[in-house]
Amino acid sequence: MTSRLATPHTPLSAGRLRLVILAMSLGAFAIGTTEFASMGLLPQIAQDLEVSIPQAGMLITLYALGVVIGAPLVTIAAVRMPRARLLVLLIALIGLGNLLSAMAPDFSVLATARFVAGLPHGAYFGVASLVAANLSPVGRRARSVSLVMLGLTIATMIGVPASTALGQAMGWRTAYVIVVLVAAVSTVAIWRLVPEPPTTGSAGATGSIRGELRALARVQVWFALGIGAIGFGGMFAVYSYIGEIVPGVMGLGERAVPLALLVFGVGMTVGNIVAGRLADRSLYGTIFLGMAGMALSLAVFALVAQNAVAGMILLFAIAVTSQQMGPSLQLFLLDASPDAPSLAAALHHSALNIGNSLGAALGAAVLAAGWGLLAPAWTGVVLAVLGLGIASWSFLVHRRQQARDEEIASTEPEVSVPC
Repeated sequence: MTSRLATPHTPLSAGRLRLVILAMSLGAFAIGTTEFASMGLLPQIAQDLEVSIPQAGMLITLYALGVVIGAPLVTIAAVRMPRARLLVLLIALIGLGNLLSAMAPDFSVLATARFVAGLPHGAYFGVASLVAANLSPVGRRARSVSLVMLGLTIATMIGVPASTALGQAMGWRTAYVIVVLVAAVSTVAIWRLVPEPPTTGSAGATGSIRGELRALARVQVWFALGIGAIGFGGMFAVYSYIGEIVPGVMGLGERAVPLALLVFGVGMTVGNIVAGRLADRSLYGTIFLGMAGMALSLAVFALVAQNAVAGMILLFAIAVTSQQMGPSLQLFLLDASPDAPSLAAALHHSALNIGNSLGAALGAAVLAAGWGLLAPAWTGVVLAVLGLGIASWSFLVHRRQQARDEEIASTEPEVSVPC
């Protein structure tokens, strides 16, 4: 059997392109499952390894920190590596990190394994999105990228609830074993099916470290990171502890946790679809709507969560509003740094996972302080409001820059063309 990673790019048939997208989407499914499955299994992990719920919550924080650190570092370190070969390496590393998680004998080893599992996360999505765009014909690039990301969305709908249910029935390690198996299939599929994309153009092309680092010199890139890192943390302050909130606040048993995760996953899917359409009309408007809606949903959830039906409805609302950040911030970063697409795409996932880490850590802090299981929801409200403030600041800077550009353009002397 020979690898097809080095195959020169030729136009792909529609059927072959679908297989290529499916191979990368499987990797996204594995990543989405491992990222969120731990949240629904925190009680089981804490009990088995004899740690508190706030301590177990640090597993979520450490995974997110791995994403935050790994996304830019891996992207920059591998900037000259062939993209398809890099995808194989990244998804194989994700499988290895989850294998270590499944075999961890104690909490300290599991914590290290979760950090390692997060390192390839952001770089994988960044590279997979660019490869999908560059292998697709004009007019289908955005659709191909969305299909790669569909693996992550399906994971929140199916992979996370299923792995949580199996983890509750057969032990929490089962969830990580499932991820290992999916990652293994994706590794082989990418190795066999994904050709090396063209090296011309920005999308999917290898570049230079200096060129990619230019993205860090742009102020709007840092605004985007702030919006994702702080504002998006509001959702994770609640979602990270859904395994405790569902039985402890909503009055449902542990077996209802997978149902709550399914409701949340459907909400994320709906929110992602809606955000894609809204962001095409108004990027800032979508971000403002998402942040304000998330703050409101979290506040109402904290007030009515004792009612199981109302709690489920508000979990759905939190998921829908939070997903306005995904495609919006991705476009925000690409617009802010069009000449450094690889790092910009990776930084998108860094920002969201800083939010993951921050939300989980602050949620653990208020729980450890004894403020009750609804305290993370109020913490989320504060984070969402802060994110809205950062977005407003970014918008003001953007408008001022636009005004300066228009003023400069209007004062430039007209150049006469000789007859």
